[in-house]
Amino acid sequence: MARRLVVVRQYLSSALASAAAPVRLLSICAGEGRDVLPVLAAQDGGRDVPAVLVELSPVLAARARSTAAGLDLPRVEVRAADAGATATYAGLEPADILLACGVFGNVSHEDMCRTVAALPALTKPGATVIWTRGRRDDADPSREVRSQFRAEGYTELAFCAPGDARFRVGMSRRPETGRP
Repeated sequence: MARRLVVVRQYLSSALASAAAPVRLLSICAGEGRDVLPVLAAQDGGRDVPAVLVELSPVLAARARSTAAGLDLPRVEVRAADAGATATYAGLEPADILLACGVFGNVSHEDMCRTVAALPALTKPGATVIWTRGRRDDADPSREVRSQFRAEGYTELAFCAPGDARFRVGMSRRPETGRP
């Protein structure tokens, strides 16, 4: 998991550096915000990025809030809510960068497909999505995730699949045109 975290943070740093300002960020199933918060604190302009972290666990959400405050990230909002409920996203502006880390290994194949298909409702055209998926000894389900992103018209920007590790990290770009 530590190696996966390094890759996710590298991808996020790259996405932030290449995005046109102003940038909005959304992280679903964000946990304690380990993927996002240190990167925002270290990135030029990161303290100015409006970010919403969605986490179901009130304990993890409280830790994320505490970490954001400790890192002086005043534009970070942490919602203790279900990332799978549409009401969670009420009032949010579409994101330029969305993280779905730790999501696809915890839902069915059908729910993964529905989630990828729903991402345009949460993102701007051209947005970057960073996602993770684990692999098993007998299969690599990240192939299905990559295929679903392609089927929805996303362009793969990067994919990390170390042969000696069980994690996979992908970074895809939403099409500039298409359904909202």
